[in-house]
Amino acid sequence: MEMLAILIPVSLLLGGIGLVAFVWALKHRQYEDPEGDSQRILKTDWDDRPKP
Repeated sequence: MEMLAILIPVSLLLGGIGLVAFVWALKHRQYEDPEGDSQRILKTDWDDRPKP
């Protein structure tokens, strides 16, 4: 029972940190272009060599 007194606040703290990180990512537009990468990888005109 003593262990639950430690684990419950720790889990709530970690969940809060995760929620804050998610809201920060939304506010800083980290998920702005979800379709761009999926379309970019299917293009046939890409090249492995860096451009000069």
